Amino acid sequence: MSDQPAESAPLRFRRWEQRTELPLLGASLLFLLGYAVRVLAPHDAQLWRGLALVLVCATWLLFAADYVVRLRLSRLGHHFLRVHWLDTLVLLLPLLRPLRLIRVYTAVQRRREQPRLSLYARVIAYASASALLLGLSAALAVYHQEHRAEGASIRTFGDAVWWACETLTTVGYGDTVPVTPSGRTVAAGLMACGLGLLGAVTGSFSSWLLHVFRREDEKRPPEGG
Repeated sequence: MSDQPAESAPLRFRRWEQRTELPLLGASLLFLLGYAVRVLAPHDAQLWRGLALVLVCATWLLFAADYVVRLRLSRLGHHFLRVHWLDTLVLLLPLLRPLRLIRVYTAVQRRREQPRLSLYARVIAYASASALLLGLSAALAVYHQEHRAEGASIRTFGDAVWWACETLTTVGYGDTVPVTPSGRTVAAGLMACGLGLLGAVTGSFSSWLLHVFRREDEKRPPEGG
């Protein structure tokens, strides 16, 4: 009987994850929407800016409540910070929540016997969706920090989107660059994430091509005779 709580804790933790991942994905999109309205709305649109701030705060409190529940259900204590470091990171930096897309996909797939997509397609789809959402988040954050800074080259949201595309694809023309410390911090994070996501896409695509060509070679009749 004394071992029952320790055995049931992981099960309750997994059940909580399965039940909350999809709602939390919706909350993440609402957070991004609220942040976008807060950043892009004109300063005289106080009503919309106020509603956006309420939405951002409400969704972040939802993330914090989910984090506390996960911490209690895991029964890992302070080790939770090390084992579930991504949960801690996205709580402190909610704009990085697109990195949790793989958790959402895993939670959905647990309800099915077999994944609908192949391994290569899953990696490419996850990395592409994560890059898109992270690029949008970084563009909003950099525009927020840069467009009023002295000597800034990122003056419009379009400039910020162009900069995010350059950074994610590692092109780096240098025509738009952050000049503030916070903007450069965002840029450094996007560079690191962009390298990882781009590498995942290109690596998976190359592996898929090799797999296809290998199958074609195996089907081809042997030469000679």
